[in-house]
Amino acid sequence: MITVISLVLTELTTFSMIVALTITKFRNSTIPFAFLGMAVLRFPLWLNKQCRFWKLMGSGKDAQVDSGPDFKHWAILTTWDSKLDCDNFYKQSFPIKWFRFFGMEEFTILLKPLSSHGLWSGKQPFIADKNEVSLNKRVAVITRAAIHFKKVKEFKSNIKRAAIEMRKADGYILSAGVGENPFLDQATFSIWEDLDSMKNYAYKSVDHSDIIKLTRKRKWYSEELFARFEIIESQGSLNGQSLV
Repeated sequence: MITVISLVLTELTTFSMIVALTITKFRNSTIPFAFLGMAVLRFPLWLNKQCRFWKLMGSGKDAQVDSGPDFKHWAILTTWDSKLDCDNFYKQSFPIKWFRFFGMEEFTILLKPLSSHGLWSGKQPFIADKNEVSLNKRVAVITRAAIHFKKVKEFKSNIKRAAIEMRKADGYILSAGVGENPFLDQATFSIWEDLDSMKNYAYKSVDHSDIIKLTRKRKWYSEELFARFEIIESQGSLNGQSLV
């Protein structure tokens, strides 16, 4: 009995959620199948009991944060209790086969949550590991916001300057804008050389810190989330850029 309890406790203490994000660029001729996939692929994802959380999302032009939708880039975000479940999904699942059949470029990254604050569709999607990432490792960040309908225009007019500053920031590597809705539900994914680089942009850059203040003052969001991750592995490229 003691042995069984010890095994259970060991499993719980070593548990580490796997978060997978895939961004695929579709061919012009297959864009209708990307739209169709946003409806069809929900069913197998919903039936997959190993998948703890999932989102099918569109993206901005060239997958950029501050651009309008171009309908070529589409994304799948999933979370898993184990890497084995995640690997099986990428080897066998219908949604991934759909994306790969109609897509021409794929970027996939596996992440381990380190910290997460806020909600996504009323849920806490990322269970953070208690061990903090070392300062000399690359980190990934996901920010997500549900924007009040009456605040969309004001939000759009301010977010562009923060996105431009991000791409010029020291330690910036790569970013993408995704979301369930191109106007009301938006998420930003970014990768940084280290934790300090990310924090310097988030809290010390003039434009981004100003956006944070405006967010609180003007109450742009009905729901928001900020999560930080350690990068486990990645493959493929986004607009020709890879992490290798």
